[in-house]
Parts: sequence; structure tokens; C-alpha cells
Amino acid sequence: MSLLCPQLDWLQTLHPGNFALVMASGIISIGFSTLHQHVLAEAMYYLCVTFWLVLLGLSLARLWQFGAAVRADLLNPRMVFSYFTLVAATDIVGLLLHARGHPQLALLCWVFAFAAWCSLLYLSFSVLTFLTHEHNVNIMHGGWLISIVGTQSLVLLGSRIAPDLGPYAKFMIVEIHMLWGLGLAFYGIFVTLFCYRIFFLTLKPEQVSPLLWVVMGAAAICANAGTSLLTEDPHLPFLLAQRPFVEGITLMIWAWATWWLPMLVLFFYWKHRVHKTPLRYEPILWSFVFPLGMYAVASARLGLAAEFEPLEWISALMVWIAFVAWCLTMAGFLMQGLQSGQSSAREGTNGRL
Repeated sequence: MSLLCPQLDWLQTLHPGNFALVMASGIISIGFSTLHQHVLAEAMYYLCVTFWLVLLGLSLARLWQFGAAVRADLLNPRMVFSYFTLVAATDIVGLLLHARGHPQLALLCWVFAFAAWCSLLYLSFSVLTFLTHEHNVNIMHGGWLISIVGTQSLVLLGSRIAPDLGPYAKFMIVEIHMLWGLGLAFYGIFVTLFCYRIFFLTLKPEQVSPLLWVVMGAAAICANAGTSLLTEDPHLPFLLAQRPFVEGITLMIWAWATWWLPMLVLFFYWKHRVHKTPLRYEPILWSFVFPLGMYAVASARLGLAAEFEPLEWISALMVWIAFVAWCLTMAGFLMQGLQSGQSSAREGTNGRL
């Protein structure tokens, strides 16, 4: 608790994964753009940028006021990967800014996101190596795959800004090809551990969290990033020769994301219907919304790249499903805020009495 301002206890416990709200809002805006729903796309765009700016401000305030709490999160193997939502959120904002004619701001977003990604990547693996006392796979959860989401988001934004770099475009193209491959390697490592954890060890209802959906979302963004590589000029013959490989992996990883959808619904049913666990709002719920939106956008882009219209039909349906999930989650967020405000008001009244 802060001795200077006890009313800011909520800031001390601010979850770094709140940036998933920005990710969810931004990807739904992109999804609506693919459907030519321009009014909804613009509304979600303004919300996304506003949430991003507010959360950046709050995160800086938390760092200033409660540096020890931030340090504890960064050194916690269960929490450190949540900070990769900052990377992905910044890249999503950059994509939206670039689409609206602000390439310089988009480039700044990429540079900031890349710097944060580099710092967090080596910090997180150092924490896993040197500070983890629970040396078994039970510590693994879906949130770790947010690091893959952050990695592939750099590919998505990098492919958009590359043509604006003139003679330096080929350097960015090589960079995003390497990042895409690195993201796939990380995904292969983490998803192997994750599948072993959920399929071969005892799974309790409280361990089935919305972060499970990041497994599907990480695969979807890998597919989306792959389509970005296919639609941009490779600049180098070496990269052009890799096109068949990129095409095959992109389709395969999209199919893997599709396989996860029914499985995740079964997990949801098992927790909330079989075990009667009540569904309450928590910040990580936005990690359930974002994968739905990313799957929709990845399906649309893959459909265009493959010239296969049924994928675009799937995308149109998933965009609306993601939007409904966003609305329900936002309603839960607002209700929780209202209840917290009423509780604070009652405590204040009791204190005066």
C-alpha cells in the first residue's frame, strides 16, 4: 500500500495484461475494415488508441509510484510474459495508424515495440532459467504464448512499414522473415509443453483460464504474419525461394488454430457448466476476445492470398462473434467498476460515521 496515497491501491495491482484490451479493440477494428463496416471500424479504432494512451499513462504512473510491484511482476515467471501485451498492443495501434495515413507514427510504434520485445524476451527467459523454483511443467500456462503474439505482431507491422523505408526496405523484409521463423520456433517449444501440461497432468477447473485461448490466437497470428510475408515484395531472390515454404506453413498453422476452436469451447463448458464455476470479469478475459478477432482477420487475409472465398465467409462470421465477446467483456468491466465505486463510497460513508 502506498503511504503517500492509499487510494491508489488499484494502481499498485494493475495487471500488465490489461493491454490485451487494446489488442482486442484494435484487431476488431481491422476485422470490421475487412467487412467494409467503416463506422464500427472507426469507433473501435478511436477506442483502441484511447485505451492504449490511458494504459501507457497508468503503466508509467505505476512504475513511478510502485516500482517494487512492477519489479516483482517482471521477476515472476507466471506474470512476466503478460508484459508482451504491451508489444502486441503497440504494434496493433501502429497498424491502425498506418492504415489511416500516419506512416511515421507507425514506424515509431514499431521501434518502441521492438525495443520492448528485445528487453522482455531476454528478461523472461532469464527469469525462467535463473529464478524459477518450481522446476516442472506445472508452471506453464497459456499466457506464455503472448510472447509469440508479440513476436508476430512485429512481423505484421514491419511488413506494412517496409515499403515506406525506401532503400532500407530490404533490411526490414529480412528482419520480419527472421522474426516470423523465430515466432514459429517459440510456438513449437511452448505449445509442446502446454499440450503436455493439459493433456497428461491433472487439470483443475481454476487452471482453465481465458489465457488458454492464446494458444489458438498465437497460431492465428502466425498464419496472419505468414500471409503478410506472401503479399509483400521479398526484394531478395533468397526470400523469394522461400515462398512455397511460407505458403505451406501458413496454411498448416491456420488449420492448427482452427482445430483448437472446438477444443477450447469444450474446456469452457467443462469449467463453467460441468463444474459450475461462475464466470466473472477479470483482465485476462481480453485474452479470450483477441484470439477470436485475430482468427477472423487471419482467415480473411488467407482467403485473399489463396483466392479461396469460403475462408472469407468464416472471417465475416468470426468478426461478429469477436465483437459480441468484446461487448460482453466490456459490460463485465463496467459492472465491476460500478460495483467497486459503490463499495468505496460505502466505505467512505462508514468511515465518516
